[in-house]
Amino acid sequence: MIKDLRTRLTHHRPFTLPLEGIGFQYGFNTDTLESWVQYWAQDYPFAERENYINKYPQFKTNIQGLDIHFVWIKPEESVYHNKKVIPLLLLHGWPSSILEFYRAVPFLTTLSDERDFVLELVIPSLPGFGYSDSAVRPGLGPVEIGVVLRNFMHRLGHQQFYIQGGDAGSIIGSIMATLFPKEVLGYHTNFGIVLDPKALILIAGMAVNPYLFMDPKLVHRLYPLTKTIEFLLEESGYFLIQATKPDTVGVGLTDSPSGLLAYILEKYSTSTNKEYRQLKDGGLTRKYTRDELIDILMIYWTSNCITTSMRLYAETTSKKELAFRTYETPTTVPTWVIQAEHELIYEPPNALRVKYHNLVNVTAIPYGGHFLALELPQVFSEDVLDAIKTFRGSRTAKIKL
Repeated sequence: MIKDLRTRLTHHRPFTLPLEGIGFQYGFNTDTLESWVQYWAQDYPFAERENYINKYPQFKTNIQGLDIHFVWIKPEESVYHNKKVIPLLLLHGWPSSILEFYRAVPFLTTLSDERDFVLELVIPSLPGFGYSDSAVRPGLGPVEIGVVLRNFMHRLGHQQFYIQGGDAGSIIGSIMATLFPKEVLGYHTNFGIVLDPKALILIAGMAVNPYLFMDPKLVHRLYPLTKTIEFLLEESGYFLIQATKPDTVGVGLTDSPSGLLAYILEKYSTSTNKEYRQLKDGGLTRKYTRDELIDILMIYWTSNCITTSMRLYAETTSKKELAFRTYETPTTVPTWVIQAEHELIYEPPNALRVKYHNLVNVTAIPYGGHFLALELPQVFSEDVLDAIKTFRGSRTAKIKL
């Protein structure tokens, strides 16, 4: 497989030259792309990075006919002594993988005298991603995946647990909190969005004078709405393709590792900081190493999952899935949101409360982007731990763990 990969990378057709004076505004700059392709083919330390990817215990179990691949990190009893073991389900999104949380694991599993618990981390590859099975027929959307993952946690012996999710993982995690409020003891997300029409109407109404309704220091994240809408339109092309014809674009990405690199890593530029679009190198190595980003590509390439991962967008926006109306069904599960400065979408707390009736806290940080666990693992982990500590102390949470 590695020999074939190197051959494809080395013998790609000449890339189309970028326009003069352009960074990443048109997508991945092909002048920069050449150096990434050469590095992947010639200098990427395959064996060393394989060891890194395999550094945590990995397993598979079959749930409802699907083999689910997952990382399972359990604390050693000799270490945690009398502390309570708390299961935390960590859910990645697209174009991400289990690797998004690797940097955060040491922080999440650190013992502290200030906490009476330790975390047991469960990090699955979503169905259709990485080394988990994909569906063989239409209909495996976020609601169905939520049921699969709930049954998956039961299989591991956890009738109650906490969830953290970002991107697609936040959609699935939110659905699980909505459907299983007695099992999900707390929900933490770094991608807090509410699509209930009442929340969107509220956001539109606040545009008249947003300073009356929200923290003045955060107004620029959402208003003027024309700026936000313009940005979302500029960056939503991939979403529309994947929500309608994922298999078509998947053909090229499955066949060309160079194309896969450009398609996926362009998201790690813009989604980390939209200003990186102005840079010829996309700012990719400002927050991540080359090896870390190519590790992600290796998950997609070796598992041949790019097409099946993109199908999640089509399933999420299908008439069948939208008919569940989970996006406008309130949940009383204790919810905690962390909002990074450069997250793709910002919604103020009063909009979030339309769905999350037990919104315990919103942490707004003046830095960071979409892939927060990978970019700022310590900040991410401390917020998650603070959330769980608060959830456990909340009377309204009715927590048994």
